[in-house]
Amino acid sequence: MSRSLSAQHIVKHYGGVVALSDGNLNIQSGEILALIGANGSGKSTMSKVINGVVDFDGGQLLLDDKPVQIPSPQAAKNLGIATVFQELSLVPQMTIADNIWLTREPLKSTKAINRKLINQRTEELLALFEGTLRTKIHPELPVSTLPPDEKQIIEILKAISLNPWLIILDEATASLDSRQVDRLFELIRRWKAEDKAIIFISHRMEEIFRIADRFSVLRNGKTVGDGNMKDITDKQLVQLMIERENVYEFTKASTAAEKTTSTNPVYLEVEDLETDTIRGISFKVKEGELVGIGGLRGQGQRDLLLAIFGDIPYSGKIKIKDQAVHFKNPRTAIKHSIALVPGERAREGLLYIRSILENLHLPNWDKYGFPLKIRKAQEDARKIGLRLNLVMASLMEPVSSLSGGNAQKVVIGKWLLRDPQCYLLDDPTKGVDVNTKSEFYSLLTGLCKDGKTILFYSSDDDELIGLCDRVLVLHDGVIRAELTGETLTKENLVAASLGVTNGGAA
Repeated sequence: MSRSLSAQHIVKHYGGVVALSDGNLNIQSGEILALIGANGSGKSTMSKVINGVVDFDGGQLLLDDKPVQIPSPQAAKNLGIATVFQELSLVPQMTIADNIWLTREPLKSTKAINRKLINQRTEELLALFEGTLRTKIHPELPVSTLPPDEKQIIEILKAISLNPWLIILDEATASLDSRQVDRLFELIRRWKAEDKAIIFISHRMEEIFRIADRFSVLRNGKTVGDGNMKDITDKQLVQLMIERENVYEFTKASTAAEKTTSTNPVYLEVEDLETDTIRGISFKVKEGELVGIGGLRGQGQRDLLLAIFGDIPYSGKIKIKDQAVHFKNPRTAIKHSIALVPGERAREGLLYIRSILENLHLPNWDKYGFPLKIRKAQEDARKIGLRLNLVMASLMEPVSSLSGGNAQKVVIGKWLLRDPQCYLLDDPTKGVDVNTKSEFYSLLTGLCKDGKTILFYSSDDDELIGLCDRVLVLHDGVIRAELTGETLTKENLVAASLGVTNGGAA
């Protein structure tokens, strides 16, 4: 029996942020649809709407040409829709079998869980990827012991165990090696032959052309094109994904300023840096230079910043002012005048139950001696608050009382109090309002004028184009392109993010 799903004119807001303004998608059983778009285009939000993770504000969903509500992921599963998200949903402490069959465990006649049957069914699923796994996997193995690629495979098997008619693969190949991708594509073709429907989201253009029958392109929350893959080229897809008139300047340095930084000494040098996700990355950043890190999310940008900050193990060389260093922990990096400003402020940047004052001084209390010179600490905190235009009732209020934009100012302010030479910025404007972003851009420009060195990852391509002297575009853990001057365009940035050679981009 042929099935179909249609998302029509979907609208979704997150506060003041419009994630989808006119999202449309149509898929039928027996086909593979590539859902394509640049960072922030709305791909993941569309997936979450279809899977019942988020409710939408406008439009409608049609299942087999009839209006349908999908209020929860469980409701989606009941309708035969399964999703493999980029962020794993596995429970690390549980076994492979328990993760796959959680809440759906087969029972014996005595109502006890049938462990033998669970393990047997799990073995059958694991056999689908036989020969592509590096470790000897068995059903009772804890998920926490698996490397990232094998965790992703378990996530895929968890979705397949539901026997859905519609499977959404949201960047499911990002952690897989070539053999595993080949096997997944064999399975996808098998599912298509079994009359299942597959929505395929990938940052790899080569994969999209290799596996998809049709495409649907989102740009700034709106569907701007769809059709058959055989009727379009990779460069034409890139053209659909960008909006030339939307490439705007923020506070980009003048040509004269760029010439000045070109003679500045190198402050940070990275050579053949490797982690679990990045491979042989090398570059230099000068004093007073703002270098961007681009590419779709999950290509190694975060690992690059964490490695330089000493927060994860790495191999390769790091030099500060031509002196070799090897930071084994963030404390050592901080002593060498390096700061990391995270975008995940709730999880990594702040102690929400503590006061604004305490948060501002998290890395700075040692400056105020013992016994603590509290008045000096308060005075310095007030000065930073004024510099950042921090809107607050008082320094003693909990940081949880602040708006998102003001909370992010505290994350930045605690490092400004320490006055480091090098700033590592991990998507710091994510989820903040336009006014706060504008203030942040001015702050970065001022820091560069003061000779600070800035390495800036942003998921907003326009930020990178408008702010940065150069942009290093990461794709699959390597620098795919270095864009500067005339080559630093939205088209080249998007193309390199997808692994497409586009003129001088790659």
